Amino acid sequence: MNPDLVKSYSAPAPRYTSYPTAQQFGPAVQAAQYGHWLSQLSSGAKISIYCHIPYCQSLCWYCGCTTKALRRYDPITAYMEPLQAELANVAALVPVNHEVTHIHWGGGTPNILNADDITRLAGTIRRLYRVAADAEFAVEIDPRHLDSDQVTAFEYAGVNRISVGVQDFEPAVQAAINREQTFEMTERAITMFRDRGIRSINADLVYGLPHQSCDSVSRTIEQVLTLRPDRIATFGYAHLPSRLVHQRLIDSAVLPDAMERFAQSQLLAQSLTQAGYLRVGMDHFALPTDHLASKTLKRNFQGYSTEQADALLGFGASAIGQLPQGFVQNATATGEYIAKIGTAGLATVRGVALTDDDRARGSAIEQLMCQMEFSQSQLVARYGKAAAPVVKIANDLIAADTNGFVARTADGFAITQAGRPFVRTICTAFDRYFQPTGAVAAMAV
Repeated sequence: MNPDLVKSYSAPAPRYTSYPTAQQFGPAVQAAQYGHWLSQLSSGAKISIYCHIPYCQSLCWYCGCTTKALRRYDPITAYMEPLQAELANVAALVPVNHEVTHIHWGGGTPNILNADDITRLAGTIRRLYRVAADAEFAVEIDPRHLDSDQVTAFEYAGVNRISVGVQDFEPAVQAAINREQTFEMTERAITMFRDRGIRSINADLVYGLPHQSCDSVSRTIEQVLTLRPDRIATFGYAHLPSRLVHQRLIDSAVLPDAMERFAQSQLLAQSLTQAGYLRVGMDHFALPTDHLASKTLKRNFQGYSTEQADALLGFGASAIGQLPQGFVQNATATGEYIAKIGTAGLATVRGVALTDDDRARGSAIEQLMCQMEFSQSQLVARYGKAAAPVVKIANDLIAADTNGFVARTADGFAITQAGRPFVRTICTAFDRYFQPTGAVAAMAV
């Protein structure tokens, strides 16, 4: 592909795990508003629960998550009490006959918790909430810090899906991002879970890391494929040293350029599809037997999901929740989070109430991120006049496209296979808050 074209479409763009994105969250939404929204959930509401564990045993320099490294367990013990208090306080506000259909623990490193705290936290959730018998319970795992007692605790807790961080197996890349993790460590962790009956495995890879090349990426994916995970996510590294202090430890001079990053992403996609994985959304791949490949996709703060819950409730420092009325986010600093739970019962410090315009644009963006197309007639039927700007933008993009990245369908707008690698950039055209150089202008290059 033309290098100038790749470069023009490689400018920073949101990942669109929400719309509006977290950058538009503000202090107008606080704990009282969140509590009111919770009380308005309908009888029988389906709920997804996310718990954030904001600690790691060591800090990976590439990471953009809210976390910090610990040498002692005491801060985790201090964190668990308000986390469980928040779970109880929210449970008192939601409808009694709700149903939890999905649980996800992320971080940080959820398996920094010892076996007793894993059991205690899972038990608190099941005691306070009506968890469906077939609920998916997913946990993010760092294979470097995992023992058999923790695996036993996760099994006892009812975990049925794990997500294993791999990133890259090349020693030079691992040294450059402060994450030394051998293939054998990763294989051991996956085997431990599979031996306990937890068969659903995700693996996360990252491209665009320091010292990475197509050759090194190819070697990593060959090793990962021997483990045959059910899903593989391929994320592009976002280098943001001005915002993330620890990323300043990465030498920007050894980062791949735009064309090399693009080549790595395409190599991953080609290798995985040739190995029998189906491409899902922007950057996920799933075996045909995994329900991510066959059910209707949704997109939230954990990435792609088939979860169709009415509300996502976020617990812990920095956790984000999504309700029909809008988005909420807890205090990011653990000290502030703990203090707010102690004084107000909830830790919401920012968020955004959705407008009809937000809903129409957000629906179009989510459908593009998940299915690569949307129906204009369905958008108009659902959102009425609020859909008009979205339809106009879609028509303008089609008219301006000289690269074959978008196309008109019988009933709407679609991103072509050629445009699929640039879906995020194309979506910025529908984003009222984001001000790029302009997707329409870029498409006319």
